Amino acid sequence: MSDAPHRPVLLDEVIEALAPQPGQTVIDGTFGAGGYSRAFLDAGAKVVAFDRDPTAARFAAPLMASGRFSLIEDCFSTMAAHLDGPCDGIALDLGVSSMQLDEAERGFSFMRDGPLDMRMARDGISAADLVNTAEQAELARIFYVYGEERQSRRIAAALVRRRAEAPFERTLDLAEVVERALGGRRGAKTHPATRAFQALRIAVNAELEELEAALEAAEQILREGGRLAVVTFHSLEDRIVKAFLTERAGRLPSGSRHLPPTQVGPAPTFSLLFNGARTAGEPEMAANPRARSAKLRAAMRTGAPIWRAAA
Repeated sequence: MSDAPHRPVLLDEVIEALAPQPGQTVIDGTFGAGGYSRAFLDAGAKVVAFDRDPTAARFAAPLMASGRFSLIEDCFSTMAAHLDGPCDGIALDLGVSSMQLDEAERGFSFMRDGPLDMRMARDGISAADLVNTAEQAELARIFYVYGEERQSRRIAAALVRRRAEAPFERTLDLAEVVERALGGRRGAKTHPATRAFQALRIAVNAELEELEAALEAAEQILREGGRLAVVTFHSLEDRIVKAFLTERAGRLPSGSRHLPPTQVGPAPTFSLLFNGARTAGEPEMAANPRARSAKLRAAMRTGAPIWRAAA
């Protein structure tokens, strides 16, 4: 099998958490360039991969020869609808891939000029549609909630003033307006448009809603003893994953660091494989800056029935 152009973040840690075995069925929730899928196949597992980005298919051909691989062009939140039976492991690598960031025509990056798109699946509303048509209050909400941007109202007002003169069409155009609205860089380590671009991407692709649905699907389709590993890249994702696994493990903080968490609710559907989140080591962070923000959380499915939403 040919090497993938990018090594996935926390690969060794994900493999350790899932411990794929020959004959098992493992879901690769975001196929990307196939790094996780390749490792699962090398371990002898059957792999069902998902990716809503149609360009990911170009990396799938070398893996087809194994006879144990399939790629489904759909969101990972739909995995339960595509699987015939229970599975043994699920890996979810969240956020935007480095390949998508590197391709200027995808419109994800404020560092490269391209059309203001940001759609992973190449359908639905684009970032340009959102920026040019959303009400000012809605834009401010998006920047504040999804980007955790404290100057969200200032940015939204600047965008509305500018779009009255000419619509936004290009990434660098938007980045420049955001930068001016925030008063320039002033020695900041990160670009002023970082949070605004993150917020638009999350909103365009409904990423947080997809994550919540995928976690519930994982609870549904993992067999007893099956394992879930989730790699997040920002605090919004990590809070959702942490809250879900903590809740489904039947644990709530005790209120004291000297006491163990208390168990609440129905029988736990997951048991945590380790406490907290694991992060990349210094060598990986040095080789791949994206790994600096990555966190891995993992859990094992118990035999308890799935939790039902309250009526």
